[in-house]
Amino acid sequence: MKLRSALLASAMMALPLAAANAQAVDGLYLGGGIGANFIQRESFKASASLTGVTTTSRTGNVRSNIGPMAVLSLGWGFGNGLRAEIEAAYRQNNGFNNPQGFGVPASAGGNEQKIGGMVNVLYDFVGMVPAIQPYVGLGVGYQDVIEQNLHFVPAGSAVGLTESGSHGKGSFAYQAILGMAFPISAMPGLAVTAEYRFMGLVGERSYPGSVGIVPVSIKSTDNFNHSVLVGFRYAFGVAPLPAAPMPVADVGAKTFLVFFDWDKANLTARSEGIVRDAAAYSTRSQYTRIDVDGNADTSGTPGYNQGLSERRARVVAAELVRDGVPQSAISMHAYGDTKLLVPTGPNTREPQNRRVEIVFH
Repeated sequence: MKLRSALLASAMMALPLAAANAQAVDGLYLGGGIGANFIQRESFKASASLTGVTTTSRTGNVRSNIGPMAVLSLGWGFGNGLRAEIEAAYRQNNGFNNPQGFGVPASAGGNEQKIGGMVNVLYDFVGMVPAIQPYVGLGVGYQDVIEQNLHFVPAGSAVGLTESGSHGKGSFAYQAILGMAFPISAMPGLAVTAEYRFMGLVGERSYPGSVGIVPVSIKSTDNFNHSVLVGFRYAFGVAPLPAAPMPVADVGAKTFLVFFDWDKANLTARSEGIVRDAAAYSTRSQYTRIDVDGNADTSGTPGYNQGLSERRARVVAAELVRDGVPQSAISMHAYGDTKLLVPTGPNTREPQNRRVEIVFH
């Protein structure tokens, strides 16, 4: 009766699971976004060499208009804030203009597209802000940079430096990501995202050009991109957890306790046996519902512990179903570190608080 009384008293203080709480992504997810891309002034170097004539070159930079960007990603969350993903992205910037440094007054034109893929590693700051999940990330990859109809025409001249047509050159790339996710309570697993990205390209890219009939090599010597996007992230396999019912005294309740190793949500051989015992009990007893309540100790942040207790509850509920318990009879709840069996202070590892309670009502 002491255990049952302790459980009842702690349940009176438990907070219901908020569907809009930001939780760590655990498993496969899909993401996407659209927005705008801005290129810092892009430097070009044009050089020409004829037989017996000394090579000449001019170096300058141009500005481009802000253009559209789109990205699609597929990734995996490890349940502890870390995520890894692959992405495909497209950027387009039109209207090269305002050339500087080429040695003569000039006008410019053309546009640029970038198509490529990146591999990103990200970290979600779970539990820092209610209903918001800030995250940061780093990525490396490869971009195909397509310069189209690039030209620089000196003022008052009919002949200028021209790169006609469309020419693509590959380049390795790196990027940094700063973002926020806003979970949608009505659709578990779905979040709206807002991001800022910086991407830089490595090395030079050479394109064929001409001044009149003279062949010219045009090199892009740097390319730094700033992007702002809005989009979505959808984590697969996330089912809604109902709010915790108002606790009432239930003298006929039967409880099974399933314990977990520190920072783990997998069942051991012993805990699998306890779940089987609970499933067998369900076949010889009369009950109105089965509560599966996930809990964690205080050794992590409140947000992380909330997600960990949820994963533990899902694992036990799935095992009960495999052992023959009707899924419709199970009601899952996640209490994080708010329902301690053994009261402790913060940042304390306590084996008896790392548990799932299977309660027959």
